[in-house]
Amino acid sequence: MDAQAKARDILREITTHSAEETIAFGRTLANLLAPPKLVLLRGDLGAGKTTLVKGIAAAFDAAAEEDVTSPTFTLVHEYHGPKVKVYHIDLYRIDTQRELDTLALDDLRSENSVLLIEWGEKFPRFLRERDVEIVLERAENEDRLIKVSR
Repeated sequence: MDAQAKARDILREITTHSAEETIAFGRTLANLLAPPKLVLLRGDLGAGKTTLVKGIAAAFDAAAEEDVTSPTFTLVHEYHGPKVKVYHIDLYRIDTQRELDTLALDDLRSENSVLLIEWGEKFPRFLRERDVEIVLERAENEDRLIKVSR
């Protein structure tokens, strides 16, 4: 097995059938995503990335599910729990390295932080540095296929 194939070992795979199930699955990822972690969230627009983050942030007691919203326009949302800082980052509108640098994402990395980055695959650096990758794919109706890999 080559290094790239090994780097994509599937840790978990599930099909959820509603937003509530996607949130619930996000809650189960806290142990796997214990800080420090850099996590790439991949999926088309509307695939459920923010819905999954609702469960992850809630699992770390960093935010109530209803308080988690998409950072599409603000680019970074911070959620501070008692032991973990969760950063939900959306790079959809970021196109250049210079724009990325203005976000100072390296300053957010710490021993107690989890960076959840949407659209991070646009920048090769995050593909190399990621600890975990979560891919969400829309199936029929509300179904989402979610794959968690290293």
